[in-house]
Amino acid sequence: MAAVTEKIKNLCAAKKISAEELAEGSGLTVPQVKRILEEERIPSLASIIKIARALGVRPGTFLDDTEAMGPVVTRHTENFPTVTFTSHLTDDHSHMDFASLAAKKAGRNMEPFLIEIRPINGEKSFSSHEGEEFLYVLEGTLVVYYGKETYELHPGDSIYYDSIVDHLVTAGDNSTATILGVVYAPA
Repeated sequence: MAAVTEKIKNLCAAKKISAEELAEGSGLTVPQVKRILEEERIPSLASIIKIARALGVRPGTFLDDTEAMGPVVTRHTENFPTVTFTSHLTDDHSHMDFASLAAKKAGRNMEPFLIEIRPINGEKSFSSHEGEEFLYVLEGTLVVYYGKETYELHPGDSIYYDSIVDHLVTAGDNSTATILGVVYAPA
């Protein structure tokens, strides 16, 4: 989804922000920002949130296609385009696929997603960013590492937390989990 990279480039050009200034404003390193601007993969959700804040836009700006002013209804029969964010700007792919449930809603402050999560094989990589997250387990087992605590959640369970604390969300029991996730990131 090169459109995300193009939207970041276009916003930087419109605001006359260099890669170095974007790095400084977002808290990312200059090499990380340059990689985001040069690659066609979508950066991690944490990076998107930090870049959005630095550019003064909401994170959904990078995922929106067309926007509606009124309510947006998403039917269960619709085919949701799925986005896989890269994992911390490495060559590894993320273990989560996100389907936005409100991509067409203009001016939204929350980002609701239907998320399919696979178990992590290998090193755990935590993230943190401004905002809050709400996760509701629909299927499978979810494991949430939050600071020094670990929470195991099952269908019907939920967790709400401040995302500024280091966290990692993964599937448990060596199987895929499906969750409803709502992310709020202040602009």
